[in-house]
Order: sequence, then C-alpha cells, then structure tokens
Amino acid sequence: MELILKYFPQLTDIQKSQFEKLQELYEDWNLKINVVSRKDIDELYLRHVLHSLGIAKIQTFLPGSKILDVGTGGGFPGIPLAILFPEVHFHLVDSIGKKIKVVDEVVDGLQLQNVKATNARVETVSGKYDFIVSRAVAQMDTFVHWVDGKIAKKSIHERKNGILYLKGGDLSEELKYYPKATVFPLSDFFSEEFFETKSVVHLPLKFKGK
Repeated sequence: MELILKYFPQLTDIQKSQFEKLQELYEDWNLKINVVSRKDIDELYLRHVLHSLGIAKIQTFLPGSKILDVGTGGGFPGIPLAILFPEVHFHLVDSIGKKIKVVDEVVDGLQLQNVKATNARVETVSGKYDFIVSRAVAQMDTFVHWVDGKIAKKSIHERKNGILYLKGGDLSEELKYYPKATVFPLSDFFSEEFFETKSVVHLPLKFKGK
C-alpha cells in the first residue's frame, strides 16, 4: 500500500480504503479460483496494482468517459483504474467465466459503482469507448482486429481516442506497422526494477463503423 501512496499521494480516504482491501480480497478469492499466480499474489501491489496504474501516468480519464478493459483476467488494469477514477465508467470483459466471477466479487467487496463486468469475447461486445485498455493479451495486430469499431468518434481528451496497452520487452517489431503508436516507458514514472522493461503503448485508432 505504501507503494501506491508513493506515486499517488492525493488519494481520498475512500480510495485508500479500497486499495487496502485489494490484498485481502484477492488472497481470499485466489484460494478458490486461481486468477493470480502464487508468486504474484505476494507482490500484488507492485506487479498488478501499480502496473495497472501506469496507464494513469500516461492518461487521466475525464469524468463521464468510457473505458473498455479487454481480457481483464482478475480485474487488471480495470479495477485499480476504476478506484482511481470513480467518475469514469469501466467495462471489464473476459472470455473466461470464473475470472469474471472473481471480478464481480471484488467489485462488490469494494462497493465500486462504476464497473460493469461481462463474460464474453470482446468481438461480441457492443458499444463505443474513449479508450480501450489491456495488459498484453495478444499481439497488437490481433488486438486491433478484436476491438475494431469500438472506439468513440468524438474525442474529449487531449490525447486521441484509442488503445492504451501495457506491454513488456522490445516492441519495435510488433509496432512497425503502427507508425502513430507512442511508447511510454514506465521506468520514467516508477523507480522499481520491475518496471525497467515495462511500457504503455498509446495507439490512436480512427473511428470505424456506421
């Protein structure tokens, strides 16, 4: 928890309480449904919570905006971002039902009012979103195909609507067909060794669809 306050010192008491509850909730549910690896549960705040919040260092979401979290797993990056931005609407999607069950239980335990969770493949999800967030669930070209037509036409943020993708390692090959993509190394924001190879990729997507 000290790690979160180190980089996000302006949290309200409610937000602090919600972040503090994450460890207990995930430890409890991980015993029933393994959604976080055993080694990662001990470093939940570093490897999952703070990593998810790396997106917030790149983009602050405005009240009323809509964010889609694709392949959310146990709720990352969506749940930490939903705590940080309580006036933003988050839609968390995963094709594995037991993971969405955990998301629902964590959301209920935190009393988050701004999160909807859906057990589905993202291609079947309707709606338009300002940003689509995810943690490296597929190669960028595959991911772009999955979310085709789901970006809102009107942009209310300074940064253009599109994908905010948490990725690790050398991205030059994967992004060579996306000249408009911008890579933000998380080591610019977080000093921990874990973030030395981690980045957020912003890929603005043109509006598609009717």
